[in-house]
Amino acid sequence: MRQFDADRADVTSRALAALRFIVNVGASVDGSRRSVELAAKHTQIYATVGIHPHEAEEASDDDWNVIEELVRAPKVVGIGECGLDRGPHNDAPMDAQVRLFRRHIDLARRTGLPLVIHNRGTYPELFAILEEEAAKAPLSGVMHCFSGGVEEAKRSVALGFYVSFSGVLTFKNAEATRDAALATPRERLLVETDCPYLTPEPHRGKRNEPSYIVHTAKRLADVLGVTFEEIDRITEANTLRAFGIEVRP
Repeated sequence: MRQFDADRADVTSRALAALRFIVNVGASVDGSRRSVELAAKHTQIYATVGIHPHEAEEASDDDWNVIEELVRAPKVVGIGECGLDRGPHNDAPMDAQVRLFRRHIDLARRTGLPLVIHNRGTYPELFAILEEEAAKAPLSGVMHCFSGGVEEAKRSVALGFYVSFSGVLTFKNAEATRDAALATPRERLLVETDCPYLTPEPHRGKRNEPSYIVHTAKRLADVLGVTFEEIDRITEANTLRAFGIEVRP
């Protein structure tokens, strides 16, 4: 993303020093292309490809054809970021968002790759689509940057999804998010940054970056009453399983 244009090499260096591997999520045609290129340069980095619902109205068939090409790259491990959004900064009509979301679901089925699901204020519509699709054939994926409560976490797991917690987990007013983490089976827990956004404490107010994920993982350990080392082990194993990654020594 543009927020890292000035110091991307330094941010990447800090990330690779702190983390054993990274799944870098594509959220546009250009972003997906850059994600694939970054993964090709670094053994520890993997990519996903997709188009964010903010771009649903502008996304053309030619754009989608690029995603269909990029998904064939060797280190692409997921489809998305995709989904639905009723946020204040999104003007894309819901019907266009739904059509694009279903395209991602179809691509995930054809490739066998997991979905990376974006949601903002659309849980009823989102679950209606996912439950309809899951009735045809099982789905897999990640509820990215999870923003729901206990009920939404349970429905996500019932659909076969992992629940991924961002820096929001560390915020003082995020009790519902922490309750959702407690309600999620440990074998379905993930952590993420959503950088450059949702920076965890103690860095809140600054630009987020991948190395800060350690703070979210530590808060998750506190919430569950386990050691940081246990959360490290659990979330690594879950991420490898969710995305079908075999990490090289």
